[in-house]
Amino acid sequence: AAGNTVVLKPSVLTSLTALELGKILMTAGLPAGAVNIITGTGREAGAALAGHPGIDKVSFTGSVATGRRVGAACAERLIPFTLELGGKDAMIVCEDADMDRTVAGALFGSCMNSGHFCCGTERIYVPEKIYDEFVERVVDATKKLRQSDNGGEADVGPVFWDKQLDIIEAHMADARAKGAKVLVGGRRNPDLKGLFYEPTVVVDVDHDMDLMTKETFGPIISIMKVKDEEEAITLANDSEYGLNGNVWTTDEEKGMRIAERIETGGVCVNDMAITYGVPEAPFGGVKHSGLGQVNGEVGIKGYAHCKPITSDRKKGKGKVQGGFPYTEKSEKDLWRAIRYMMGTKIGRWFL
Repeated sequence: AAGNTVVLKPSVLTSLTALELGKILMTAGLPAGAVNIITGTGREAGAALAGHPGIDKVSFTGSVATGRRVGAACAERLIPFTLELGGKDAMIVCEDADMDRTVAGALFGSCMNSGHFCCGTERIYVPEKIYDEFVERVVDATKKLRQSDNGGEADVGPVFWDKQLDIIEAHMADARAKGAKVLVGGRRNPDLKGLFYEPTVVVDVDHDMDLMTKETFGPIISIMKVKDEEEAITLANDSEYGLNGNVWTTDEEKGMRIAERIETGGVCVNDMAITYGVPEAPFGGVKHSGLGQVNGEVGIKGYAHCKPITSDRKKGKGKVQGGFPYTEKSEKDLWRAIRYMMGTKIGRWFL
């Protein structure tokens, strides 16, 4: 990026994917050493990279806890860093939303990539006026989602890690214990081998539940009834995270007004996560979702140092800094200029 060489340290769960990427880059003719891939645990390899004197900037994607450690290591060396951390993206449904598109958005946002997506939808707020219809249609659509462990047609794949499945099940157990109602799914798929969790619809949820406050990272559609859009905005902002969010309405101006009030790094109106797919748009979170931005001009400049260079018009000849060493005449001229610039309205206007 921006003329830098890169050291890539992937997650221990995606090491083979990163190494395969390295082979592709070599085949494409990228100069040797332009991209370097190091595998290993974050505690060992990641910590070594953050503290290495040859590293000029760190861009980290991962958990809040690890992000804090990375930031501290970079601060110790006084080098810049970018953190893209957790998310708990909210979906706000307005009364005038197109129901077909919004239901599709709820399923796609919550279940794409099995819910393993930093900009995935993790909580949905729906006004009571359209709540019943919305829930009914989401339930019907969710029942049609397919899973397969033999390469057959599928919409939702397995959970990527057994520890992540433990988190999903713990959040669901907490929600059930506090009064949530599961309308679809809510369990491991008993018919499939592997870490398959059924696409799930949960209602009667609130912010006392981990399912609505902590990052779940699973194919869970959590729907909460609200009185109106104002309450939805308040609840959307009631989170320690602020990565992305989405608003659904047929009134574009209203959608933009609501989007501006959501405390996140980015917001989509009538879509979800598309901000990350716009190359010229900066992407990053606020609150505990991160620090700094990637993508776009802002992101590229984060990998560069703006260095001003000036050159004297006289090509290195003559006096410096307005006539030093000063003569009696040049001193008078300098004072005259100062009085003009600071003592007159037109002079201050130029400043």
